[in-house]
Amino acid sequence: MSIAPPPVIVLVRPQLGENIGKAARAMLNFGLTELRLVTPRDGWPNPDAGPASAGADIVLAEAQVFGSLAEAVADCTTIYATTVRKRGVMKPVLTPEAAAREVHASAGRSAYVFGAERSGLETDDVALAHNIVTVPINPEFASLNLAQAVILLAYEWSKGVALASPPEVPLDPVAPHAELEELIQHLTRDLDKSGYFVPPERTEATLRTLRTALTKTGWSHNDIRMMHGIITSLGRTPRSR
Repeated sequence: MSIAPPPVIVLVRPQLGENIGKAARAMLNFGLTELRLVTPRDGWPNPDAGPASAGADIVLAEAQVFGSLAEAVADCTTIYATTVRKRGVMKPVLTPEAAAREVHASAGRSAYVFGAERSGLETDDVALAHNIVTVPINPEFASLNLAQAVILLAYEWSKGVALASPPEVPLDPVAPHAELEELIQHLTRDLDKSGYFVPPERTEATLRTLRTALTKTGWSHNDIRMMHGIITSLGRTPRSR
């Protein structure tokens, strides 16, 4: 079974280079690298895009510029317009998750299309698409910036590919119980010397509570060694300064 190519991200009439950079960063976070720009307002390349991309240079360096949306998606077989439902435009409306499933099931190239920061996609842009993708959002605050919209769709697409997780740092092995027992005895001796067990008849119950608390954690050898040092230090006479 052939693997569907990653979708291209198309920004139609983007206004700020900074927002293009942030969108590129969102793309690369989730494994997308092909960015297409349709008549960016301030031209291209844009010096504000690089710093905002936080190192997503490969996306910006290979970004292509087109004079129209039709030209930008000419090689795509399925086009997804990210917008609210447009009046007079009858298109299937999908969630980002449903759109991602379709992209992975498609044999051809797909495109996610995003509009300008202030106005979004125009009706003619949406008419060119095959589907509308709408994000379920709080109706009382339906405000997503361009990079947020890109990252939502890129993340849903990334669930279908094998991206590496951050490297796991192995935990120190748990120390043998004998080491923990030595720590408990050390603490008990020093607490007894300091007069902690008052009244005396509650000593056994207090020790039981102490042991229960200490055996709840997975102490490592280094943890126990550190605690021995702390207990010993607390029992010393403070040094004069």
